[in-house]
Amino acid sequence: MRGFGGNNSTLKIPNKHWQSRTKRDLIIEVWEALDCESVGARELELIQQALYEALGAGAVESPAAIARVVADEGAMLRHPEVFETDLKWRAGKTTALGHLDFSSLKSALESFGTVEIRRRELEQTKDRAGLQQLSEAIAAARQDSLLLARSKILAQHERVEAKEVAEWLRVWLVAPELFRDWLELRMRSAEFRKRFGGE
Repeated sequence: MRGFGGNNSTLKIPNKHWQSRTKRDLIIEVWEALDCESVGARELELIQQALYEALGAGAVESPAAIARVVADEGAMLRHPEVFETDLKWRAGKTTALGHLDFSSLKSALESFGTVEIRRRELEQTKDRAGLQQLSEAIAAARQDSLLLARSKILAQHERVEAKEVAEWLRVWLVAPELFRDWLELRMRSAEFRKRFGGE
């Protein structure tokens, strides 16, 4: 095996006819085909590329997830590169959706406008991978809202808002095409007006 150290600009995937049919097996197969002792940015990008080409956009894993798989198989990780590559990859996914902020009712309303525009674009182009990414972003935002709702350091009104936003996100995940109508009815309800002052 040869280590590519810092200079791996000539590294290429040597084989495009992969045998593996699962993500984990394909990650290992590509890593073995790269024949490298250490894994960093370039290797992770090539493995992501192979996942995309062989199994489709929905199969692409984060650099950190790929690094864990190959480390379990004995690869030495160039940790600073792995960390930086993962951060860039995650930032790129967020940028594709614009800046979404579900930390308050007001910012959540604005963010749902962005989400709805994006959802319609993805549906028109039949981009299933994009719709999956959007759902994953909303699911992650819901987990964040649930954590805020249980936080002991936030003020009561902030926890109540976070719980409400988490419910909005849950409804969107279940029925995104009905969400706008549901939200309009929810905001008109007596319970909502009493709790949030008709915001």
